[in-house]
Amino acid sequence: MDTEEGVEVVWNELRFADLKAFKAHEEKTKTIFEQLVVVDHPNIVKVHKYWLTVKDSMAQVIFITEYVSSGSLKQFLKKTKKNHKAMNVRAWKRWCTQILSALSYLHACEPPIVHGNLTSDTIFIQHNGLIKIGSVWHRIFAQAIPEDLRSPTCASREEQQQQQNLHFFPPEYGRVADGTAVDIFSFGMCALEMAVLEIQSNGDACVSEEAIERARHSLDDPNMREFILSCLLLNPEQRPTAHNLLFHRVLFEVHSLKLLAAHCFINNQYLMPENMVEEKTKSLDLNMVMAEMKREGRPPVQWRYSEVSFLELDKFLEDVRNGIYPLMNFASQRPPTLPRSASQAAEDAQKSTTPTPEPFDVETRKVVQMQCSVEWSEERGQWHLALLLVLEDKLHRQLSYDLRPTDRPGDLAAELVHYGFIRLDDCEKLATFLENAFQRHQPAPS
Repeated sequence: MDTEEGVEVVWNELRFADLKAFKAHEEKTKTIFEQLVVVDHPNIVKVHKYWLTVKDSMAQVIFITEYVSSGSLKQFLKKTKKNHKAMNVRAWKRWCTQILSALSYLHACEPPIVHGNLTSDTIFIQHNGLIKIGSVWHRIFAQAIPEDLRSPTCASREEQQQQQNLHFFPPEYGRVADGTAVDIFSFGMCALEMAVLEIQSNGDACVSEEAIERARHSLDDPNMREFILSCLLLNPEQRPTAHNLLFHRVLFEVHSLKLLAAHCFINNQYLMPENMVEEKTKSLDLNMVMAEMKREGRPPVQWRYSEVSFLELDKFLEDVRNGIYPLMNFASQRPPTLPRSASQAAEDAQKSTTPTPEPFDVETRKVVQMQCSVEWSEERGQWHLALLLVLEDKLHRQLSYDLRPTDRPGDLAAELVHYGFIRLDDCEKLATFLENAFQRHQPAPS
C-alpha cells in the first residue's frame, strides 16, 4: 500500500548477485527503466518509479508498478466459462479495442516498442472492465540484459512458461528481424481465446494446431473470423497493423455524440470544478425539455432532464476517464520519443567534438489542474504571474514570473515545456488557460 497516495501498487525487485557485471551494465539498465517510466497509456500497466540500490555484494533495481485488481485475462475467462458458452460480443469488441489501442501506442513510439510476450497471462483486467497490458518490459529486458547478468533459475522458469504459451508466438518469433507483427499474431490468438473463452490444451502441454483449428471453426460471425484470421497469417508482412485493425468493420463504429462530448469534457476538465455534474443538477429544473424531435403530422418526441440518470452519467464519465472507451479510431495519444540507449549515446559522444549542454529532464506527468493569478506589482512596476500546477501524482508545482509587455501565453507555455516543467501534450491546454487568465486581468504594458 502506497501510504502517500492511499492506493495499492506492486513492488518489483530485480536482484543481481554479480556486482562487477552489474556495474558494467548499470547505465544501460538505467536507460531501460527511463524508457519504461515514459510509457503512459490508460491500457498499459504503468511503471511509476524506479531506483537502484547496491548493498554489500549485491545490486538491486526496485521498480513500482500499477496494481490491477481482478487478475489476468486468462483467470477471468476461466471463471466466465463456468457459466457461459461464449464471450458477450459487445465485451469482446470493447476489450479488443482497448488492447489494440495500447499496441498502436507502443508501435508508434520512436523507436517502436515490441511487447514480444503478449498472452492472456500478461493482459490484465480491472473490476470495472478496463483492460491493461502488463509485462511491457519483458522484451526490453530480454534484448538489453546481457547473458552475464541473467539468472539460470529465472531463465529456466521463463523457458518453461514460453513452452506452455508457444501458440501465442508466430513462426518468425525470436529471429533478428522480427518486429511489431509479432504482437499482431499474439493479439489474434488472444482475440480467439477471448471469443471462445478457452482453447483446450492437453494438461501442461502446449495448445495443439487441432485445438486452434477447432476454436476457429466454432466462430459463427464471419467478420469476427476474418478479423482474427488476418492477424494469424504466417507471413508477417501480410498482417495488418494495430492501427488498421481499429478500422476493421467488426470493431469500427462512428462514435456517439455522447461519447465525443464525454471525451471533450474530460480533456477540458481543468476548466471546471470536480463535482460539476452534481452542482449542475442542483440548479436544473428536471421538468425542463432537454431535446425535442419533431415529427410531421404527429406530436414531437421530447426528452426531459428527469429522464436522465445522473448517477449513470457520472459512471460513464468515470469509464471514459479510465480509458474504457478510447477514441483511438480517430486520434491517438502522442507516444513518447524514448531515451536513446547508453551505447548509442556513447557512440554519438565519440563522433562529436563540440560539447553540448545537458538536456533538461522531460516531464512525463500529466497536469490535472491549473490555477493562476495575475497581480500588479507597484514595487517592480509590472504584472506578476503566479501559476500553480497540480500533477497526476498529486504533487504540486508552483511557478512565478514577472511578465514583460511582449510575453504571449503560447510562448510562455512552450518555454515551460522546454525547461521540463510540463509535458508537450499539456502545452496547448496551458496556453489556452493562460490566454483566458490574461483576458480576465488585461495586463497593462509597463
